[in-house]
Amino acid sequence: MSISHAPPGPSEPDTSRLSKKGGSPQDPDAPGPAAHAAPELEPIVPASTRRARVPRWLRRTSGPLLLLALWQLLSSTGVLTPDVLASPGTIARVGRDLITDGSLPGAMGVSLQRVAVGLLLGTLVGTGLALVSGLFRIGEDLVDASVQMLRTVPFVGLIPLFIIWFGIGETPKVAIITLGVSFPLYLNVYAGIRGVDSQLIEAGESLGLSRWGLVRHVILPGALPGAMTGLRYSLGIAWLALVFAEQINADAGIGFLMVQARDFLRTDVIVVCLIVYAFLGLFADFVVRTLERLLLQWRPTFTGR
Repeated sequence: MSISHAPPGPSEPDTSRLSKKGGSPQDPDAPGPAAHAAPELEPIVPASTRRARVPRWLRRTSGPLLLLALWQLLSSTGVLTPDVLASPGTIARVGRDLITDGSLPGAMGVSLQRVAVGLLLGTLVGTGLALVSGLFRIGEDLVDASVQMLRTVPFVGLIPLFIIWFGIGETPKVAIITLGVSFPLYLNVYAGIRGVDSQLIEAGESLGLSRWGLVRHVILPGALPGAMTGLRYSLGIAWLALVFAEQINADAGIGFLMVQARDFLRTDVIVVCLIVYAFLGLFADFVVRTLERLLLQWRPTFTGR
């Protein structure tokens, strides 16, 4: 006689789901002990959201404001005497007087004109040489070695030679700025051209682009980030070259005011001129960074966290 084994009925417990330890049935849908013991976690707030509570402009200006407060404190306690460095209040008053009588605006106009002419000529010279040297091997052989030698010569050391060549007028001043601007632009534009991926060149050639089409659509856009970096460096050197250029028998400009202040031991006027140089350089850098955002929208970059 055969005995059939029927499946357990609804009243009989299913022993196939008994646990090994306690033998109690395990319901897969029932919450386990770990679910009851897990603590409630707070939502994670990104670090960028936490930092956003403090405005960025306040973080950027906190350093200069603290430096200004320290300067005023040292001047008030007598650590910094007026003959060594004037107090911020005195410098603000002197700056207002120079603006009122028209001395500072006139000097700024002359200095800006010199920087603009020197920057324009330096940009043309540096970019032109970089294109010749970067796009053509024969151009590199003829140009690069000479430029590399000249850039190691301090352009300030050429001032006596420029005075002999061009006299003491505006020409040597503009020539010094032009020379200082040319080399950073040359190096960065040349590096940008030679840094273009060769696979992009091959892709352009496979699409039927001519040599000029490759230069226009592939090489120059690829070298544009380097050109913007070189322009930022060149602007900084342009203001540095202006300081030296306006020491050459200048009768106008910010450097002329500094020379007069040095002769009369006016540290307050000297500091006002230095502050003007700093703000003009900061404004020029802001203009270049704005150009970068407009011209390099196709290149997403890391902006910090």
